[in-house]
Parts: sequence; structure tokens; C-alpha cells
Amino acid sequence: MRLAEFHECAHLSKEELLAHAYGKLIDDAPEHFVRLPAPPMLMLDRVTSIERDGARGSIKAERDVRVDDWFFPCHFTSDPVQPGCLGVDAIWQMIGLYLGLRGVAFSGRALGCKEVEFRGQIRPYNKLVRYEVDIRRYTVLPNQGTAMAIGTGRVYVDDEHIYTIVDAKVGGFKDIAYSDYPCRTPRAVGGIMER
Repeated sequence: MRLAEFHECAHLSKEELLAHAYGKLIDDAPEHFVRLPAPPMLMLDRVTSIERDGARGSIKAERDVRVDDWFFPCHFTSDPVQPGCLGVDAIWQMIGLYLGLRGVAFSGRALGCKEVEFRGQIRPYNKLVRYEVDIRRYTVLPNQGTAMAIGTGRVYVDDEHIYTIVDAKVGGFKDIAYSDYPCRTPRAVGGIMER
């Protein structure tokens, strides 16, 4: 797909999400275009809806629960449950993807959230996780080489609302990509990004 098509798309299949994670989806993508994480960290199987409305928008996605998901055997060995932080990460993944869908060509990083509320869990024999994010703010500061989106996410399992993530933030940052991994270069060490 071409970059202009990506900026207009209304949904993405699992194959398209995987291609995006590996940098193969967009034929004419900028060099350090924001990407989704690759499996097993990719927490989305499909994006079902993308809406853009000025500085606001929404994005919805789904993930099929599999009894052999990588986290069930280790979290916990006698009490398997999907780690709640992976649901929060899914919301951050969606907001980062939204930045790219809006045209941001920078590396994405989660910046936090105001509040997280868990009132349910995801177990090996659930069927479907649904994620919904309402973007309340989308901003690009091209002179600073940054962008940001803020949204409130909701996580549902088999149509029951189990998590809320209030004001989750993702930033896009120019010139921070560590694309020569695993070579030891100046970007091989993390820490505060303002150095």
C-alpha cells in the first residue's frame, strides 16, 4: 500500500498489522515511520474502525484470545490470566498507530496515562478482546520534531467492559530510532530522551 492510502484507510487486517510491525506495509514510508511492535508484543489482531475528525478521532481493534498465548503459562503458573499491563500497552499501541495514520513520521513512545482501572480479567478460555480509544487530542509540532495523541481507552472481553485507561498519551519523536540494533552505537543505551 502507498502512504497516502494508509493515511485514508478505515481498517487493517492481521496481515496488514504484521506487515506494519515489520516495516513492509507501506511502499513509500519515511525512514523512521512509527511502527507497531512485532509479536509476541503485538496485542492487536485487526483494526476494525479508524475515524479522523480534526484534532479528535477514534480507533477500535480486536484480539482473539488463544489458550496457548505466551503469557498464560507464566502469569501465573497456577492461575493463568493475561497481565493487565498488556491491555494498557494495547491502548498505547493503538494510539501510536493513530499517530502514523494521521501522518506522523516519527518513532512512537508511550508517555503514560492519568488513571487505570481494572475491574475484570482475561482468561485462557475467553474468546475476544475488544479495544476502543477515543482520541481527544492530536497535535504535531514540526519545528520540535514531535507529535502527541491523547485518548481514553476501554478494554472489553467477550463484550464485558473490564479496563479503562484515562488520557493515555503517546508521543512521536524525530531522530531517536535505534535502527542499527544490536550494534553498540550512541543510541544503544536508553534513559532520559532529552540528552
